[in-house]
Amino acid sequence: MKLEKVKFMLMAADMKRAVAFYRDVIGLDEVFVSDFWTELRHGDAIIALHGGHDGRRNPTGLSLQFDDVLAMAETIREAGATILQPPTQREGEPILLGIYRDAEGNEVFITQYIG
Repeated sequence: MKLEKVKFMLMAADMKRAVAFYRDVIGLDEVFVSDFWTELRHGDAIIALHGGHDGRRNPTGLSLQFDDVLAMAETIREAGATILQPPTQREGEPILLGIYRDAEGNEVFITQYIG
């Protein structure tokens, strides 16, 4: 048996709002959209949205890397997400690292490689 795909699932209290955020703000492409299950992608990476969530806090472990994470953090904030930790460099790490919580309750890391 061969593994075909890996999908990372986030929860959605409001599917239309979640799709709009991850498509229009984060920049993912729609693959499949429905009220209860949606798949978006960047290259071969698939982010799935599962409907029916109550919006409670959901730490995910998902990390999204950008070429300008400071500008993206501001864009994310303007789109209605909460910046829990502004992107900063931690000692010994070659990245800027921040965390946001989307309107669905998902907490996601945002990074920028700085070498």
